[in-house]
Amino acid sequence: MKRRIWILLALLIWPLSTLAAPRAWLEQTQVALGQAVTLNVETDAVSATPDLTPLMRDFEVEGQSDSRSVRLVNGRMSTSTTFSLTLRPRRAGTLAIPALQVGNERTAPLVLEVSATATARAASNGLVFVETEVDDASPYVQQSVGVTVRLYYATPLVSGQLDLDPPDGALLQRVGEIVQSSREIDGRRYSTAERRFLLVPERSGTLTLPGARFEGRGAGGWMDDLLGGNSREVNITGAPRALQVRAQPAGAPQPWLPVRDLRLRYTAVPQQLRTGEAATLSIETTVVGATQSQLPELPAPSIPGAQVFAEPPQYDERFVGGTPQVTLTRRYSIVPSQAGTLAIPGAAMAWWDVRAGASRRATLPDLSLPVVVGTGAPSSPPVAGASSGVAASAAGTDDILLESERRLPAHLWPWLAAGFAVLWLATLLWGLTRHGSAASTERARGRDDAGTASALPPATHTAADLKRVLDAGDLDDIEDVLRGMARPKAVDLDDLHRRLASSAQRGAVDLLRRARWAGGDAAQARAALREAFRGGPRWHTEARAAVDETLPPLYPR
Repeated sequence: MKRRIWILLALLIWPLSTLAAPRAWLEQTQVALGQAVTLNVETDAVSATPDLTPLMRDFEVEGQSDSRSVRLVNGRMSTSTTFSLTLRPRRAGTLAIPALQVGNERTAPLVLEVSATATARAASNGLVFVETEVDDASPYVQQSVGVTVRLYYATPLVSGQLDLDPPDGALLQRVGEIVQSSREIDGRRYSTAERRFLLVPERSGTLTLPGARFEGRGAGGWMDDLLGGNSREVNITGAPRALQVRAQPAGAPQPWLPVRDLRLRYTAVPQQLRTGEAATLSIETTVVGATQSQLPELPAPSIPGAQVFAEPPQYDERFVGGTPQVTLTRRYSIVPSQAGTLAIPGAAMAWWDVRAGASRRATLPDLSLPVVVGTGAPSSPPVAGASSGVAASAAGTDDILLESERRLPAHLWPWLAAGFAVLWLATLLWGLTRHGSAASTERARGRDDAGTASALPPATHTAADLKRVLDAGDLDDIEDVLRGMARPKAVDLDDLHRRLASSAQRGAVDLLRRARWAGGDAAQARAALREAFRGGPRWHTEARAAVDETLPPLYPR
């Protein structure tokens, strides 16, 4: 009896003993004071979450996200959850990240080196200053580098523009909107405004990133005495940054993909397939340190005994801790042709680890899925006798046609052929007459429209430009493109508002105006503009043209 009890307890405890201990790692082990760092915690426990209380002493937890992955190896399915924590150090020095409690297990402790930057030390002597932060000071050629320009101000500001000039030998792209927060440095509370950029070096060597610039206006008062005279203008330029760009190593995997991390996982795996019926297989690729344009195409798997149809890829780009990150999701529809077992080879992607300076290869395990007979689908591939069956079927069809032909008397066939020819000629003559009258009317109308259109200057922007600035531009760029789509170009938003015929588009322009000058919601304005101008702007002149182009009645009295 006791032996049975021990066996039962062992069976209950065995699944818990197979769970791996939680794993923790840092995206960067050395950062500057004021720079954010990402801490990842991975666990196999289903509902366990890390206890963040030990981090509150030395870090500010600015963001948290989690992702779940499913693995199928040798017919056994396992799941894991990865928690990504964005931490910002409170002080400089050697900071210890203590062991975190995750369920019944604990992670291993980590160490982070935080250096005091010259800009942070100068904060106690300045009310307004800027700093430039890069997530990698020694990148490779064509590596995506996250650049964060941060404005600190301890005095009210009325308006201003925070920007960064592109360096020589690199591409620089502004990403997203300004993010505002606050921070305490050396006992003084500062408001902060962050703008993020994406830097891609084009050649190796020393790359000098110009200092960030802020041009704005203060609220006045004692600010005037600080800046000198009665001027309220605030012009600040930060210190430049020097980056050492490394060349592409010899023997690196091609296509060249220098990133921090790359992971593949199955997000949807069918448990069973049916012949002749489509099932969905979904693969997710998460890349840290790259953008959508840098990712190579993930080829569709070649599966013997099945057809594979790939859906368009879906991308999700964002910044995590000052570093670009993109998630690519590909879905494939698999249609097996025969019953049995279908072997699906696992996907693979080669990449270069920029932190370790080594070549890596991310792979997915092969899948072996059962296939049963579907409704109305063949259970086995066609054999040699199938072709004779098709031929017999075709012969049977010919016999039916011949039988129907034999039912008609032979002397009626010439009359039927002549009748069809007469009907065809009559239809042809009617179509030519109709086309000639329509063409003459269209030419006359085209001459009138050409005279009107030639008097207007061409539009300076297109719908493609509007889509681009709605996705990646700022509010100034959106206004400039909208005014440039008018013919002639609209003078300002009021002129644009008067010339739009759609009430929805005019309402979207009002939201844009409030977002720019009255503290409105910029995200709401973008969403309204994207929806209202989906089919392009509608002008009052186009409405009048639509009335003039009304077709004449088909049967005039």
